[in-house]
Amino acid sequence: MCGRFITVSKVKTIEKRFNINIDYPDAFIANFNLGIGQQAPVITDKDPKQVQFFTFGLTPFWAKKPMYLFNARSEGDNNKQNDPNYSGGKGIILKAAFRKPIRSQRCLVIADAFIEGTTIEGLNKAHLVYVRNSRPFAFAGIWDTWQNPKNNEQINSFSIITTTANELLQQLPHQRMPVILEPKHEKHWLNPKTPLTDVTRILKAFPAGRMNAYPITPDIKNPKAKGRALIDPQGERLLKEERYETTELLKKSGMGRHR
Repeated sequence: MCGRFITVSKVKTIEKRFNINIDYPDAFIANFNLGIGQQAPVITDKDPKQVQFFTFGLTPFWAKKPMYLFNARSEGDNNKQNDPNYSGGKGIILKAAFRKPIRSQRCLVIADAFIEGTTIEGLNKAHLVYVRNSRPFAFAGIWDTWQNPKNNEQINSFSIITTTANELLQQLPHQRMPVILEPKHEKHWLNPKTPLTDVTRILKAFPAGRMNAYPITPDIKNPKAKGRALIDPQGERLLKEERYETTELLKKSGMGRHR
């Protein structure tokens, strides 16, 4: 499950990382607590050379009212026990809200880290989870466009696809995690010609040895809480590192006019 994440990289860093040009850098504002219903930067299969801002929490095109489906299980209704060794079918292709987007409306969700709580205590024991020496990165996302029947406003929104937890997330403990794409898979994810079998094959847990996490303040559970202090370490990292650079890098980062 992934209901909160962080976007703080500078515009020039995002441009270089994803090989794109950003026309409106002032639209980027560092967000240390990006949650459901907020606008987040994505790169879609329909416009792979442009960053757009979509609402976090997908509403299917056929919905009668907003639904805010922020996560999409890669296994669909399968693997209800969240067995980390599950290797069966990717039932997401059968779910009513996701079967069209997974085939033809995929996106990269740009992030620098994500927030996860424990299975029992949730964000009362929140952790910042990051990829070592690799930021920003991209979650595997799907998107859709919903038209509000009351005013005909069109709203673009997205879900982050989740899978079973790797060894790092199991240490929290937590049963699930977002699908983090390997850079080599990003073009395939956005390519509408990628066979569905290859698309679903990508939906797996990111290697735990290339990630880390540390505890942060439970203040993060307030969706209105803002600021860099939210990601200050409140304890030791789950895995030892020779150099502790991540916090300082995140603190010094900032979106906006800094190109």
